[in-house]
Parts: sequence; C-alpha cells; structure tokens
Amino acid sequence: MSTFPTPAQLTASNFETLEDKASQPLKTVAILGTLAGVFIGLGGVFAITVLSGADAMPFGVAQLLSGLVFALGLVAVVIAGAELFTGNTLFFGSVAFGKLAFWPVIRVLSVAYLANFAGSLLLAGIVFLSGFHLGGDDAVAGAAVELAVTKSDKAFTAVFFSGVIANFLVCLGVWLALAGHTVSQRLLGLLLPVAAFVAGGFEHSVANMFLLPYGYIVQLGSDELSGIAMSAIASNIAAATLGNILGGAIVGVTYGYLYLRDR
Repeated sequence: MSTFPTPAQLTASNFETLEDKASQPLKTVAILGTLAGVFIGLGGVFAITVLSGADAMPFGVAQLLSGLVFALGLVAVVIAGAELFTGNTLFFGSVAFGKLAFWPVIRVLSVAYLANFAGSLLLAGIVFLSGFHLGGDDAVAGAAVELAVTKSDKAFTAVFFSGVIANFLVCLGVWLALAGHTVSQRLLGLLLPVAAFVAGGFEHSVANMFLLPYGYIVQLGSDELSGIAMSAIASNIAAATLGNILGGAIVGVTYGYLYLRDR
C-alpha cells in the first residue's frame, strides 16, 4: 500500500492545514512572517553567491544552480515553520469553498505580507553591513546589482504574468511538500518547483523584497554600479504581488473545485 495520500486526500489534508494556519493569533503570524522574509532572503543570498562570476558558465547552468540553492528559503519556511505571504495565497481556495471567511484571511495575509517585507529589509541591511557585497573582488556586488536591474527593468504587465507563474510553482511545491512525511520527502517536493521558477527568471514578490532593496543599497555604496530606481522597485513588487495572488489562488481553487466542491 502506498504511504502517500491520493490527490483527494492530500487536498482535504492541505485545506485543514490552511484552516489551522489562518486561525493563528496575528502576533504569531507577524513573528513567523518576519522569519519567512529572512529565510527567503537567505535563499537570495545563496543565489547571488552562485551567480557571482557566473559569466563563465552557460546561462542555463547558472540559472539552474541559482534556483537549486535559492530553494533553501522555501525549505526553511516549510520545514522549520514560517508564514510566507505567497504560500498563504492558497487560502483563497479555502475561501472559495466556504472553509474560511474572506476578511479574516485578508487580515492574516496582510500581516504576513508586511512582516515578510520587514524581515526582508532587515536582512538586506544586515547583509550589506556584513560586507557580503565585497566578496569575489566585488563580483558579488556586480551580481546583486545586475540581478536587481534585470528585474526592475521589466514592464508591469510582464512582471504580473511572471508572478503568476512564479507563485503557481511555489504553491505547487508547498502542496507537494505537504504530502511528505519526512524531511527528505518534503525537500524533494519543494526542490524542483522552486528551482524551476528561479531558473526561469519568474517574479516572486517576497524574494524581490530582499533582492531589489539589497541591490539598491549596494548600488548606493558604489561609484561604478547603477540602474536601479526606487520607483521601479515599487512597481516590480506591486506587479509581482498581484501576479502571485492569482498564481497561488489558481492552485488552491483548482484542487478545491476538483475534490471539495460537493462536501
């Protein structure tokens, strides 16, 4: 007999998990949300490290490696426990089928979002003060700014649809991870979907809450690096947020419709 749940069983179990998450005190959500921002940012630090000097590698290889190491952030969120806004957009599946009320979900998502942003900015400042950007004869600084410029140069519409894909993959990874019973099983569930969104260059709002401000700070401290505007950072994060909401909702609503609509 298989030790893994059927899709219907997994959907029912995941919706129960979402209901438990949505009932947490907002103070708890705020603390765990701050941790999630830090965790995702640490994945970004790992990815920047890999991309430093990546010009010597084929583009696809560099993207794959950065995606694999970025998964550190989502692994920490799911296994250690934290409240990530993008993963919690799965709540909309519960809302659509009457498992959760709309406004309490909006409150939880809002607190998680702001806490994610706070954790991301806190980490960006600490990482800059650590001198991380000076590594590799400034190759790290170059990689951080180049990545931020690439993201901030995208049009709003492109970022929105990129955000849909990114969070569809993130929520798929979370969905798969929750089917696992061991750390290794959950790791495998997360790894490929997360690596796919990073390797494809898709836009994740919480990741960008670290990557864009960090690139901007590094740029301010350099006489040679430029190209990132605050207005472009705000536009990118706003568009990615909207796209992420839709991408996560698609996963939650689709599985809810398939397996829970008649319950």
